[in-house]
Order: sequence, then structure tokens, then C-alpha cells
Amino acid sequence: MKVIFYDCFSGISGDMNLGAMIDLGMDPDYLTAELKKLNLQGWEIIIDKAQRHGIGGTMVTVNQTIHEHVHRNLTDIADIINYSKLDPAVRKTALKIFSVIAEAEARVHKVPVEEIHFHEVGAIDAIIDIAGAAICYHYFKPDAVAHSPLQLGGGFVKCAHGTLPVPAPATVEIVKNMPVRLNGVDFEATTPTGAAILSVLAGNSRQHLQSFKIIRTGYGVGHKEHPEVPNLLRVHLAEYDDTLSIGHEALLIECNIDDMNPELYGHITDELFAAGAADVFLTNIVMKKGRPGVLLSVICEKGAESSVKEKIFTQTTTIGLRTTQFLKNTLVRKLIKLKTDFGEVGFKFSYLGEKVVSAKPEFEDCKRIAETTGIPLKEVISRLNAYTIQNS
Repeated sequence: MKVIFYDCFSGISGDMNLGAMIDLGMDPDYLTAELKKLNLQGWEIIIDKAQRHGIGGTMVTVNQTIHEHVHRNLTDIADIINYSKLDPAVRKTALKIFSVIAEAEARVHKVPVEEIHFHEVGAIDAIIDIAGAAICYHYFKPDAVAHSPLQLGGGFVKCAHGTLPVPAPATVEIVKNMPVRLNGVDFEATTPTGAAILSVLAGNSRQHLQSFKIIRTGYGVGHKEHPEVPNLLRVHLAEYDDTLSIGHEALLIECNIDDMNPELYGHITDELFAAGAADVFLTNIVMKKGRPGVLLSVICEKGAESSVKEKIFTQTTTIGLRTTQFLKNTLVRKLIKLKTDFGEVGFKFSYLGEKVVSAKPEFEDCKRIAETTGIPLKEVISRLNAYTIQNS
């Protein structure tokens, strides 16, 4: 399995990502030619070789050749991308990245997404950074993208809204449930653009890979220098053997509860999933003095434990938690849309290497079909299971 692994010891920004991708092997002429398909005037890319602490890499600078006072909203950005001649898959990825930023800004300003007007992120250089990230991703065609904890930085940053603390509020919203570090450097190490790029490209692949074989490494050079930490984004193109190394370290957080209204457990479960839990389950137990109780167990990835613990402490009656680190082994899962007699239906296939070991239709799709057709749910599931056999 081909993996792109981002080692973000000094954060990530849009231009650092482009530099790392070019250093990794992205054809700069191809990148420039694809970016011209945006039909966006007033920019140029400058590509230089540079060093930080003796480590050589590629520095990318996106210069605006025209001065503009345009504050674009998400619809304006969508029009630029949708009316471009970029590949549809590239357009879709770029729009996802912009949507993540717009939704984060909307939460910060507490207004609808439609009312968000981009300032820095709506400028030409940010559009080039984000569209370029999508182009590079589809150029390499990785099977997965993973990353180390993000160094967010520290101090303050000046922007269109004034002086803001680092990480910027939008960055904080984007990196929720992602593993992060603070104050490793005294500047904005991870920008909203950089955070959104990783949020979309990595998706749910937050785990640290246990082992992989590095094929190539690229370094994107940042524009700031730091006396102690090299301002570089290191990216590995690697091969990951998911038939042998399907495990990764995860956390089990548990507590015993014997004094809580059982009606609350459903709500608490939903809150925990929203906080980043991978699984939540309840076990009946007998506690001291023979009192019946409930063992609340939550599995989560490293980096999500703080938000999970906060939910447990604030939403339940427990006064203590137990946290255990363990090796979590999972099959590789893919959601595949298949055409059936009921229309397009999602099927979840699980793989051990190249071998399909289980497959089933998505329950919500089955439920929707049963509700709209009047066919019993168990019959819908039975009929759709035949498609999993045909496609295994």
C-alpha cells in the first residue's frame, strides 16, 4: 500500500506543502500547467532550493502579480474551481479543503457558512496553495495519507481581524480530534490552510503507522527561521504492508458508574462519538456492597483522549478514569458504491491484504430502502447480500 506520511515537527502551511511535494518528486512544470487551468490571473510560482539547519529542501513562494481588495466567500471560490478545467477529482478535493476552512470560520464567528468572507484564505496565493495541494495528491495517488502530531506553534499572528493568538481560532477548530503539540516554536507553525489540507487528505487516518518502508523523502522549506527547530515540513512517500502491520496503538478509557440515571447513556454515547471516540460500549457489573453498576468503556486514538475525558467527566457522574494503551488490530475497510435493483447502495468491504474477508451493505441504506419500498428490512438485507458475494 502506497502511503504519504507527513512529519509535521515544525507544522504545515500551504506553501510548505507545495515545496515538500515538489521535493518528493512532483513535476513542477506539470503542477504549474495544471494550476493555469484555474483561469485565475495575477500569480506566479517561484521555486527555490533552500536550507534550514543544514537540511536542503524546496521553498515555494506564490507571488501575487496584481493587487486586489477582493474578499471572496465560499460561493466565489466554488465558482473559480468548478468553472476551471481541472480534473473533477481535483476540483472535489480542493472544494473539500475550502469547505473545512469555511466551516471552521463559521464556528469561530458564529455565523452561517454562507456569510463567511475569506480574507487571507480567499487571496490568490491561498487558492493556488489549496488547488496545488489537491493536484499533488491526485498526482501521487496514495492509498492512504497519515501524519505525525501537528506542531501548532506559539505567540501571536497578525491577520485581517487584528492580532490573534497562535494557533489561530480557525486552526483550533480544524485540528479538533487531531493529535497536536503546542509552543515548539514561537510563530504560527500550522496555518488554517495547512491544517485543512491534512484534515481532508488524511481523513480518518489519524493513527501512527507501526512500520513502513520509506521510498523517498521531501522537505518543504518554510519562510521563517528558528534557532532551535528547523522550519521544514518533511514528507515521506512510503510502502506500508497492511497484511503484516495492521495494528496501531490506541487508548481504552474506562470508568465504573453506579449512581447515574440510565436514560443518560444514549446521549453520552453520542457525545463521546462526536468528541472523537472510535467505539463506546457499556457492560453490566456488580460493584462494592453488591450494587449493580455500568462499566463505561471508550476506545479512541491518541490525540483524542483529552476531549473524550472531558466529555466523560462533564456528562457522567464518575469522579475517576482508567486509561490503558493497547495495540489495536483492524482490517482495511473500504466503502464501495454498487448498482443494485434498489439503485446505488453503499457496501462495506473488509480486506486482509488483497483478500476480502467480510462484506455487508450499509445498514442506513437498507433501512432507507425498506422505508421507501415497504419491503421488510430483513428481506432487503438478504437480497443485497447477494451483491457482496458477486463482488468479493
